[in-house]
Amino acid sequence: MLQRTHLLISIFLILLLIPFIEDKFIFIVLTIFATYIPDIDARYSKLGRKTLSRILQFFTKHRGGIHSFTFLFIITLLFALFLPIVALGFFVGYGSHLIADSFTLEGIQPFYPMKKRISGKIRTGGKTEILVLITFIFVDLIFFVFRIKSIF
Repeated sequence: MLQRTHLLISIFLILLLIPFIEDKFIFIVLTIFATYIPDIDARYSKLGRKTLSRILQFFTKHRGGIHSFTFLFIITLLFALFLPIVALGFFVGYGSHLIADSFTLEGIQPFYPMKKRISGKIRTGGKTEILVLITFIFVDLIFFVFRIKSIF
């Protein structure tokens, strides 16, 4: 999926969970930032264009190990042990990206290094994704109106 679709899905999850979050600012920032991390291995992504990302891309392929729940669980566990305040935001943002990508034609390898791939029928940037994007725009706006008191 495109970055903007990932972002709107993460915003939906933020709005859904925000009433239950103690440190709202950190949760929001981490969830949004973590939404972009799985595409660090793609040259076209926001993070993938950075110099340090280019080095990582030499060793990985797009939608490989970094695009897996294996990686998500390991990093979230490390955060939970050593920096617990960021663990949930990271998990929500990163995890929503992986779940969304699992519905695309390209799919993901959920438990890398196992070769099993899961995929759906949504073409990245295609008509169905645009419909998903528009749906999340409306849902996010509706949720925002009802959650505005919880955010501030």
